Amino acid sequence: MSQIEPTPFTWPHGFIWGSATAAAQIEGAGHAGGKEDSIWDAFARVPGAIAGGDDLETAVDHYHRMPADVALMASLGLDAYRFSISWARVRPCDRALNPEGLDFYSRLVDELLGAGILPWLTLYHWDLPQALEEKDGWANRETAYRFVEYATDVYAALGDRVTHWTTFNEPFCSSLLGYGSGVHAPGRQDGGAAVAAVHHQHLAHGLAVNALRSAGAQHLGITLNLTNAVPRDATDPVDVEAARRLDSLANRIFLEPLLRGAYPVDTLHDLEPFGLAEVIHSDDLSIISAPLDFLGVNHYHDDLVSGHADASASDSHAGGAARSVGSPWIGSEYITFPSRGLPRTAMDWEVNADGLRLLLVRLGEEYEQLPPLYVTENGAAYDDTVSADGSVHDSERTDYIVSHINKVAEAIAAGADVRGYFVWSLLDNFEWSYGYEKRFGIVRVDFDTLQRTVKDSGRRYAAHIRAVHAA
Repeated sequence: MSQIEPTPFTWPHGFIWGSATAAAQIEGAGHAGGKEDSIWDAFARVPGAIAGGDDLETAVDHYHRMPADVALMASLGLDAYRFSISWARVRPCDRALNPEGLDFYSRLVDELLGAGILPWLTLYHWDLPQALEEKDGWANRETAYRFVEYATDVYAALGDRVTHWTTFNEPFCSSLLGYGSGVHAPGRQDGGAAVAAVHHQHLAHGLAVNALRSAGAQHLGITLNLTNAVPRDATDPVDVEAARRLDSLANRIFLEPLLRGAYPVDTLHDLEPFGLAEVIHSDDLSIISAPLDFLGVNHYHDDLVSGHADASASDSHAGGAARSVGSPWIGSEYITFPSRGLPRTAMDWEVNADGLRLLLVRLGEEYEQLPPLYVTENGAAYDDTVSADGSVHDSERTDYIVSHINKVAEAIAAGADVRGYFVWSLLDNFEWSYGYEKRFGIVRVDFDTLQRTVKDSGRRYAAHIRAVHAA
């Protein structure tokens, strides 16, 4: 049974409560309606790349079940729905525009608006057309310009109804994990390509912000997955240095070009062997630092960090990803993730709700030009069980969500300008390299029948939204 209750709090007027998904994870119809391969379709065919040999061909069939899924969102009382567009559906193989693919998103937007739900659109959630990857993908500067063409096509079709536009979701994953560690599509392990991908995604973001604003877009932002890099021993120079390196690679390499128009000096130094300075052209950083209307913050856990190879490290996905990013690039220096003895999710991620409060407050203290914040993803995977009556009593997920919402309230009380919260995820889905093994949804999906069942966490979230709106 859930133990944590919402903290009494007067939420700011207009605070947005939503949920989020990504196209590749839920849509299915992997090669229907004119869609062709994305890098994740291709990656899923690599033996051993995806747990269980799973693929995205059906996912949870949102493509065909969209109206019913929107009705489900409405039943939960969501103010907003954060979804992504599949580039490979809209411009398959990066060829001419695919009207059938765009029509799906047009119908989705109309369905949302008809249900009184704000469409919150993300242009890139990792599913680059495979045809562009075959031209070196994000390691190729030209991909940034192809992204702008795609973005303006989507805006031309949906800009009359969609007001909130996110350029990129978690570029850390689609650059460093996709091109550096190889645990995400396209599965490359090339430090130079990873560094180039970081910069070219930044450039694509800035070019798209300027293009869409010129076309009339009003609310433009980006979503970053950010962490608190906490040294295991703040008096140990080795641990402090490891925390600095993780903060550089996970946070500041993204925040500072966007918000300050410059890469951190230590990041440039760390990545000098991989040619970061060489891919930066003279006007790039002024383009990249185009003003933002909001910053999306994705946060699931923070990280206790050590620089000692023999530290008692977790085997968590996040830790493993960070090690595989750091170690090949920083020579023999290590980044390890000791356990703090905290509860863990099915992803083996620590549960530390106060880390979210700390992060939101810290951003406001460290960045003078910080735009309004939205928690655009926060949630937890657990090994759900279905009761005899068909219900899902996911008390751990319920407590996770309530405790993190309470910490958002504390962050706002401490001065953080947070204006919305989106739980991840609306539906159980294709969880990237984990396939269908991990469940984040507040709605259970039976992967055999595709039946949807609202979990206790979804009911509690809906009750919270109702209570806030009634106050």
